[in-house]
Amino acid sequence: MTSSADTDRSAWAVFLVFLRLGLTSFGGPVAHLGYFRTEFVERRRWLGERAYADIVALAQFLPGPASSQVGMALGLMRSGYPGALAAWLGFTLPSAIALILFALGVASHGDAMSAGALHGLKVVAVAVVAQAVWGMARHLCPDAARRVMLLLAAAGMLLLPSVWAQVGVIVVAGLAGIWLFHPEASNVEPMPLTVRPRTGMFWLTLFATLLVALPLLAQAVPDATLARIDAFYRAGSLVFGGGHVVLPLLQAEVVPNGWVDNDTFLAGYGATQAVPGPLFTFAAFLGASMSTPPSGWAGGLIALLSVFAPSFLLITGALPFWERLRTLPRAQAALMGVNAAVVGILLAALYDPVWTSAIHSVADLGLALLALIALMRWKLPPWAVVVGCALAGWALSMLP
Repeated sequence: MTSSADTDRSAWAVFLVFLRLGLTSFGGPVAHLGYFRTEFVERRRWLGERAYADIVALAQFLPGPASSQVGMALGLMRSGYPGALAAWLGFTLPSAIALILFALGVASHGDAMSAGALHGLKVVAVAVVAQAVWGMARHLCPDAARRVMLLLAAAGMLLLPSVWAQVGVIVVAGLAGIWLFHPEASNVEPMPLTVRPRTGMFWLTLFATLLVALPLLAQAVPDATLARIDAFYRAGSLVFGGGHVVLPLLQAEVVPNGWVDNDTFLAGYGATQAVPGPLFTFAAFLGASMSTPPSGWAGGLIALLSVFAPSFLLITGALPFWERLRTLPRAQAALMGVNAAVVGILLAALYDPVWTSAIHSVADLGLALLALIALMRWKLPPWAVVVGCALAGWALSMLP
């Protein structure tokens, strides 16, 4: 039976779905992809496993936060440009508002959430990512060749844990897919896109133009707002590998310039670990913490929009070309290999950093298994499992 939420294609409906995810999606970008898959592939059936995997594969190639780009793409396909904006707003606003409040000193106790509850949120991420890896492996790696590619990709990422190793694994898997697989042209699930290639080219051109023009403008015009737009836009444009990788870029921009001192930077990063949603919302904290105007709410909004703008321009610009490319038989063969490698990359991430940062005792392992059973066997909604694990982590921390 299809719910009204599944049939309503309005931007408001998209916003409400992503708002709930933005309030409950703890665990970092890999866990976010698991939450998205559960919500939009399994539960709401907005798209199939193959189309979702192809979007994830595209996001792995693009700079910027992969989970946010996947969310924008899902909103775009569901409800056009308003849907893309609604998806981003819903997923981003909860953590952005919390971090701006923290920067303003409203949340005066950065450790208000107990360490036990935070640890419970790390444990539930293990279950969420494990569910995603298992489900994607079943659908995307149905034969021995792709299972071997999955394991090789995971081993490669564990041996060489770097962004460029990830890109290399994906490229090698794509070349291997061309050599190994020979799919029919009809074996592709179409994406419901409304962006035409000409429009996509406009967005990509705008992305490149801003990347070149903003530094020149910031140098020619001594304006604090323009300088910060340039700094955060470049950080969002040049980072591969997710939220943690953007930290050195942001630190190099805001600390030496005297915009934010290093202690404040580190305090904000610590607070970012305690909120759901994308790590890129750390930019909102930095913008609100600026020592000179614009700061506060205005500074946080400027930084937030600037750091996420490249992601919107890139994903909306690339999707129409990706949709055409993925219908070609050789491109489909490459994507069969790439999708197997993406599952392998998620499997490697399941171990490090998700497992290694969360499972430290038999109690942690038991809680993770219980969360996995709740998700896969009892079919409980992810938000309920997240809340339950946070409470369980807090209760365990109270035991002697």
